[in-house]
Amino acid sequence: MAAYMVILAEIQDMQSFRAYGERAAELVAQFGGEYVSRGAKRSECLEGDWPEETKVVISKWPSFEAAKAFWDSPEYAEAKKLREGNSTVRVRLVETLD
Repeated sequence: MAAYMVILAEIQDMQSFRAYGERAAELVAQFGGEYVSRGAKRSECLEGDWPEETKVVISKWPSFEAAKAFWDSPEYAEAKKLREGNSTVRVRLVETLD
């Protein structure tokens, strides 16, 4: 079953965050993931508290295990260091029902 990684990011320093974004994109592809959405042309909060500054990134993975292999890899552990101090990130991994 496929899995989706949903990331909500509040970025305080976009310029320094870019290095993380570039490296993460390389690793997502390397580990078999693909982006469904990286930023939005247009978005609207329909319910609840969702600040306009919150960026949404969604990636699709062939399986929950493939996404976890990416997330737990030493390569990604190094990449995550590139976003320290420049963003607040929440991440959820969801396995599909079909």
